[in-house]
Amino acid sequence: MQTTELKVAIIGAGNMGGAIARGMAAGKLIPTKNIYVSNPSQEKLDRLKDDFPEINVSTSNVETARGADIIIFAVKPWYVESVISEIRHLVNAGNEIFISIAAGVSLTDLSKWFDVSNTIIFRVIPNIAIEIGQSVSTISSLNASPEQQKLVVDIFSELGKTFVVPESQMNAFMSLTSCGIAFACRYIRAAMEGAVEMGIYPDVAKEAVIQTLRGTIGLLEAPGSHPEVEIDKVTTPGGITIKGLNEMEANGFTNAVIKGLKASGLNK
Repeated sequence: MQTTELKVAIIGAGNMGGAIARGMAAGKLIPTKNIYVSNPSQEKLDRLKDDFPEINVSTSNVETARGADIIIFAVKPWYVESVISEIRHLVNAGNEIFISIAAGVSLTDLSKWFDVSNTIIFRVIPNIAIEIGQSVSTISSLNASPEQQKLVVDIFSELGKTFVVPESQMNAFMSLTSCGIAFACRYIRAAMEGAVEMGIYPDVAKEAVIQTLRGTIGLLEAPGSHPEVEIDKVTTPGGITIKGLNEMEANGFTNAVIKGLKASGLNK
């Protein structure tokens, strides 16, 4: 089946569900008229329709999921089981692809709730940057064929960068990429506060730090680059950069980052 013929149902129009719907609608893979979204709040559905009038919206999960080839559960983790129970009777030939973006809900849990051994299930963990098409989406699957896996990767690749990983690595990737947004923002905030203490206005400091990070990303994306390579370029003997780095390390910078990642990634 061509992607232009696929019906995609998204259950939940919150931050993630709404962002996925908007990203798909703005992309080229799935026609907007084939995107169906349900949500208990009509207000969020109305905002979607305002942005993309061809999107189909409903407050009924059953009507949204009926006849869908791909069903995405974009609800809070504690709602996933009840939503599956609500639409489970719609599963027919076992060709539907079910995608959960709920953190902490395992493929084993999802399979158990469907109560059908060959159900095609994906876990996809995007991050909040999906709303601007710059997400990192981590993907694991159960019972999926290579073609089905490619389809899901292609859909989420329109919304950012994708990584197909064993489910055992999902928590670590969530820490690195989902929690990582907050960690990066905390560094930016700290840098702004330091700049203000040195006499720079906050808005100017924010702009300067963001551009510095853009430049850093550009350097690191070059072939053969590595963080230490770029650090070495700017740490001249006796210079100010090495003094700053040593002071940060003396206050536990690297250790704090590693401990923060592990604290987030090792807890379900």
